[in-house]
Amino acid sequence: MPTVHRIDGLRVVIYPNDHRPAHVDVMGGDGEAVFVLNCPHGPVALRENHGFVLSAVNRIEAALSRELGVLCERWRAIHDGD
Repeated sequence: MPTVHRIDGLRVVIYPNDHRPAHVDVMGGDGEAVFVLNCPHGPVALRENHGFVLSAVNRIEAALSRELGVLCERWRAIHDGD
């Protein structure tokens, strides 16, 4: 599972054999969450949250939004252009 980005010590992961739509798993600390990227223009949207408080979810979502272009490129590269 390639870590494609880090946010304040949290790992942002794209699994190579994962399903569409393009999304990332964010894990670390006390939680794990899944965010749909809605490539190529967003918005980033929370799909699942297990353990992150709302303020952390909002911070993560904002950080992912700032990196949306790079994350969408990484998704395409890992999934052979999907």
